[in-house]
Amino acid sequence: MLPWKRVLRPLAALLLTAAAVTAPAATAQAAAQTAGAPSSGWNDYSCKPSAAHPRPVVLVHGTLGNSVDNWLGLAPYLKVRGYCVFSLDYGQLEGVPFFHGLGPVEKSAGQLKDFVDEVLAATGAAETDVVGHSQGGMMPRYYLRFLGGAAKVNALVGIAPSNHGTTLNGFTNLLPYFPGAGDLLAKNTPALADQVAGSDLLDRLNAGGDTVPGVRYTVIATKYDQVVTPWRSQYLSGPDVRNVLLQDLCPADLSEHVAVGLFDRIAFHEVANALDPARARPTTCASAFD
Repeated sequence: MLPWKRVLRPLAALLLTAAAVTAPAATAQAAAQTAGAPSSGWNDYSCKPSAAHPRPVVLVHGTLGNSVDNWLGLAPYLKVRGYCVFSLDYGQLEGVPFFHGLGPVEKSAGQLKDFVDEVLAATGAAETDVVGHSQGGMMPRYYLRFLGGAAKVNALVGIAPSNHGTTLNGFTNLLPYFPGAGDLLAKNTPALADQVAGSDLLDRLNAGGDTVPGVRYTVIATKYDQVVTPWRSQYLSGPDVRNVLLQDLCPADLSEHVAVGLFDRIAFHEVANALDPARARPTTCASAFD
């Protein structure tokens, strides 16, 4: 029998997905208004990058996230440090409010492409830096590899990214024992199916190497991740790659998959270092108070 933790965690994720998919249409308008609410100073299209930070930062939320809630911690953190910061909603499913990042990864990558073009046109910058959480750290790699993004992105920073998919602590290995379950997942929540380890999407994405020339890559992982498992599958191989385990920097950091993207300032400090390596400062437990 599987340990309870291994069963309950993925079940919780699936229940959350089910709640999103069955959310009543009556809440759609209110949720859309929330997602489009003022975002504390980011998504300011009048922002012009400075000489110190010449590239705008595009934040890419994770599965079941949105452009506001996923970034209530990191976006202000970067804004106060002088960056022009932007975030998008992607992967929306018809009739599903608030919870985004559920559509096919390749379609979402097209949405990211269009958004980056808008940001570059508005700011006058030649390139952007991209920071993503979970799916948001993996999906931009499709844009870089297949949609011309490498010419427009200087650096990609993935926070707990699903770069090589997830087993959900082994739960996805049970899918073949439930006929039709995989097809149901692919039909109703394509992004979840795309992120299962061994999916066709991930095989295509990672064929021939994890990286593309001209882009710097940083992966920030936590060994307590219970969503993208095993956590080492988040790491990338190739030139210009830096893989970071938070517990190597601060053994006391207990953040799991959600916390590391939402409010872990130790992770945020590493994001800032990745965006500006020339001015990087050592990340320690004290970085939580920086």
